[in-house]
Amino acid sequence: MGRRGANQLAVIVAALGTIACGLSRNMEMLVVARFLSGMGGGGIFTTCTIITSDMYSLRSRGLAQGVSNLFNGLGMGLGGPIGGLVSDRFGWRWAFIMQMPLFALSLILTTYNLRYVTPGKGKSAMEVLKRIDWGGSFTLLVAVGSFLVFLSMKYNEDLPWNEPWVVVPLALAGAFFVAFVLVELLVAPEPVLAPLLLRQKVPVLVGTSNFLVALCNFSVMYFFPMWFQTVALTNASIAGLHLLPNSMSMSIGSLFAGWVMHRTGKYKLINLIFGFFPFIGIVLITFMQETSGPYQMWLSIITLGFGNAVVLQTMLIALLAHLPENLMAVGTGFGQVFRGIGQVSGVAVSSALFQSKLDSELRKRILTPDAPEIINKIRHSAKLVATLPPDLQRAARDSYAVALHAVFVLAACSTFLAFVIRLPVPEKTLDKSPRKEANGAPDAAQAEGQPSGSPAEGQAVHSEDEEEDVSPNVSHAGRVGGPSRRRLSGFESIEGTLDLESDTVGASARR
Repeated sequence: MGRRGANQLAVIVAALGTIACGLSRNMEMLVVARFLSGMGGGGIFTTCTIITSDMYSLRSRGLAQGVSNLFNGLGMGLGGPIGGLVSDRFGWRWAFIMQMPLFALSLILTTYNLRYVTPGKGKSAMEVLKRIDWGGSFTLLVAVGSFLVFLSMKYNEDLPWNEPWVVVPLALAGAFFVAFVLVELLVAPEPVLAPLLLRQKVPVLVGTSNFLVALCNFSVMYFFPMWFQTVALTNASIAGLHLLPNSMSMSIGSLFAGWVMHRTGKYKLINLIFGFFPFIGIVLITFMQETSGPYQMWLSIITLGFGNAVVLQTMLIALLAHLPENLMAVGTGFGQVFRGIGQVSGVAVSSALFQSKLDSELRKRILTPDAPEIINKIRHSAKLVATLPPDLQRAARDSYAVALHAVFVLAACSTFLAFVIRLPVPEKTLDKSPRKEANGAPDAAQAEGQPSGSPAEGQAVHSEDEEEDVSPNVSHAGRVGGPSRRRLSGFESIEGTLDLESDTVGASARR
């Protein structure tokens, strides 16, 4: 399908899901539409990351991604207030429908500006469909979804262990996870989770770190505003605004990491220094009290966001630096799978812990005859806390504080473990040209249709810690002796123009 086709397909899927949200007639339709838009959004993020890897050298790639993340952070920070304003004035449906011009603009810009084309590995639409890992995607989706249902039923709804709604989802999660592993190892033509990368140290370390960092991020993003709404008793709008510094600091942190890597050609030192910032930030959050001032709150969330942005940026570059060129796209998707699972787990696991702890704390503090009914209402409505009588409100606020503290401790453990896991990731220079085949042909696996999940025939297989590249650096005019610039997916000439007439490039690249 190629880069542009995959990116535009993701944009179209996200657009269809978003417009379906605005036209939803019931909650079931809205859930399906949100699933569709989320699937498209994940595809947009992944394909944009891959395209950036194509177009920039490793040394410049972090800076380019940092600029991209700056706009991403601005969008996240402004999306909530703008969406809320539109919902208040025109209704919630228009908060979705108003996004359609942005999707159309995205399609127009990619059509006219994404000029280079990589030949897909399928010569027809049917071949493209056959190469998609439908089995792996389905089994992973069912496994994760079943596990989420189990956590929700067991801890949010407090059902007993012998309840079918608890036992069946847990059993399905285990069975489909095993099926996912078997599909990836034995069946899938191009696995979602490439077994080749699971056998290498750096991809596994980076993937695990991505999972833990995402778990921490989404635990905090979901529950940090709740602290202000239930413990500090601020309204929902003010509570949500406390996440704005996190979005801004993540954008700045990503840009900072890219700038440092661009200037120094190294990533390990800044990862070690700023990679400890998230732990400091989350520890500050765990020590928040009702009377804590805004300086502690903002310092904690800014430190957390900035540090995690540096970590995600440097670990992506570390992963790409240890992969041959024909595995860049596979490696990027590999890292995103772990990150996506971490995001889902961050909300699900922290919610289960929160509800379990909140229930036990409320039972200790509320002992009236109608306690079960009151506790159930308090557990499922954070807004109710501000309207309770003084004695019940005090019990609810204290219970929420203890439960949220447990969530933040979980996030602190997650980010500290991620820091420890990243320590063995070796430094690798970002100045060298991408690895190529031993015969010097660039990215022959793509040009000849070789599956990206395995090295092409005759390709020199390198260990992840190997520091030598097969081909020497190439100097360019105006940059004598400087670092080589990466070629666009192997189809760009040394001078920087697209080499579409090369015999190694498929006909789909000649436009």
